[in-house]
Formats: sequence, structure tokens, C-alpha cells
Amino acid sequence: MKAFFCEEQLLHEPRQFMRLGRLCAPTDTPARARALQAALAARGVSLEQPPDYGRAPLHGVHSPDYLDFLEHAYTRWLALKAQGMDPGVEVLPNLAPYHSGHPEQAERGPCPSSSIVAQAGYYLGDLSCPVGPHTWRSALRSTHSAVAAADQVARHQGIAYALCRPSGHHAHRDRASGFCYLNSGAVAAQRLLQTYGKIAILDVDAHHGDGTQQIFYQRPEVMTLSLHADPAGYYPFYTGHVHERGYGSGHGYNLNFPLAHGTDTEAFLAALDNALVALRDYRPRALVLSLGFDTYIDDPISVLALDIDAYRHIGERINGLGLPTVIVQEGGYLVEAIGPALDAFLQGMAQTVPD
Repeated sequence: MKAFFCEEQLLHEPRQFMRLGRLCAPTDTPARARALQAALAARGVSLEQPPDYGRAPLHGVHSPDYLDFLEHAYTRWLALKAQGMDPGVEVLPNLAPYHSGHPEQAERGPCPSSSIVAQAGYYLGDLSCPVGPHTWRSALRSTHSAVAAADQVARHQGIAYALCRPSGHHAHRDRASGFCYLNSGAVAAQRLLQTYGKIAILDVDAHHGDGTQQIFYQRPEVMTLSLHADPAGYYPFYTGHVHERGYGSGHGYNLNFPLAHGTDTEAFLAALDNALVALRDYRPRALVLSLGFDTYIDDPISVLALDIDAYRHIGERINGLGLPTVIVQEGGYLVEAIGPALDAFLQGMAQTVPD
């Protein structure tokens, strides 16, 4: 199995995020990636550095105005000092323009204001996405790992793993949220479409993949399926419900499987089996798996209760699909658990994983 990662992905070191009205120490730290690297090395999987693809692979997924904002936001933020202001250490929004969040709405278009303060509110969906000096570069190179994995699978079929950090599945077409800036899973799917024409994205992170849903909500050539904690009382709250099925030509190709808080391994796997029935019926030619480990029972921000062995069973089921597959790493914030979780997943995949 080929795996991809770039050291520049470690450069993003957020200083803060808001939770329950408090500015907290970040949970998306570089140590997460180091733990996953160690798990891969223990299995003899070496990480290859992806080429620098620039912004080109992002254009089918993210809007140009959003990419412009993200690339230049920190420099523009610092420039506020020259205007007599006193900006904080990172770009964070202090206002939130009204947006219903319904993916069937027409695109918002670029921010109507040229102010960096206004644009921070427009393009940063919450207070968990601070933009620091290296955020753009780290997020961009994270997508390059996903693109390299997709290109590997397009050339050779089989399975490839992208150690994506920062994560991506909460990133909308024109908005960062939930620790996510650029949607690596969506970028990988867009890349695979060039070869395979019909793709499924299966998300098994603890949180609903709201950004992925929004990006593909009106597109029948990509089916999105997400298993996640019931969003009625859990992030991202506003999306991830059963009735959200897609819109227009995409209707019927978005499926959500919200899970009761406290769902254990047995119940999670039963829901996954139901999702896989729908996935097989769709008959995709390739798969993107958004793989999160924040479903683990002791994860600091999870409300689900999976044990480590759950990830072996997930790997077995993904392996059993027999599809060309790009695995894109998403969440998982208990550093000492995510290495064993990835190892268990790879055990499940190990039966017939081609190079």
C-alpha cells in the first residue's frame, strides 16, 4: 500500500479554538500526525512526499474567492497593525453573516466586502479554524497528499492512504469549519472522477461530513454516505440528518446515518453494514474513505463508544468491497489511541491490499 504525507503539513500549529464559550488549547496538534506516522512505520509502510500540485486540483471543489482569502488571510490580518488596530495572533472571525447552511441554496458568491475582518466572518464558519502563518501551506499540502493517493489509485487501482492533516471533511466549497480548511476527501474524489467517472465517499468520522455533503449535494456522479453521532446534539448540529438526500440531479445520492450517542462497536458496525448495502447498489467504480478515529470511546471530543477492534472490522469491510480506494485521514484526537486505531484498521485491510 502506498501512503503519502508531506512534512509541511506539520507547520499548522493553531494556538486556540473556542469550545463552550472558552478559548481552549488546540486538539489538532502536529503530534497527531506523528502518531500515525509511527503506526505506519511499524507496519513497514513508508510515506512518500506528494508533488506540489499548486491550487489546480482544488478548483473543482473550492471557490476561487475562498482560496484567495485563505492563501492571503494571515498577511492581510497582520497588516491591520499598520492601520492602528491590534489584531490577535491568528485570524478569527468576530461576526457571522446570516447563512442557513442548506446545501440546496444557490452559491453565496464572493464576500461583498474587501475588509479582512468582514471576510474572516464570511469564510471562517466557526471559532475552531484559526488561520496562522502556515495554515494555508499546511492545508494545501494536505490536499496534495490526497491527490497523490488518488493518482496512485487511478494508475494502479488498489488502495492508497493519504495522511491528511489538517483534516478536511468539514470544509465547504467556500467556508472553513471544524478544524478543516480544504476538503481533501472531496479533492481526491474530484481527481478520481477523471478516471473512474462514478465515485462513492464513505465517511466514518464521529462528525457528519457536512462540507463533503455540501460540495456534492447536487451531483449524481458522487454518492456521499456519512455515519456519525446524531447532530441534534453534536457538531455540526445543522446538517447530517436522515432527510437530507441530495438536491436536483443529486437527489437520492446523499445518505446520512446518524447514530445515538453512546453507540458501541456492535451497533456502529450494523449501521455500517446498512450503509454498505446502499453503496453497493450505487455501483461506484472507486471509493474515497474519510477515516476518523474520534469515534473511539475515550476520544476527548467524541460521544460514541467504539473500541480499538472496531477499526479492524471497518478495515475488513472496506477491503471486502474490492474497490479502488483512497483512504483520507480525518479526525481522532486522543494521540495515544490513534496509532493503535490505524494499526487495527490496517490489520483489517491486510488480507489483499495490493501495492
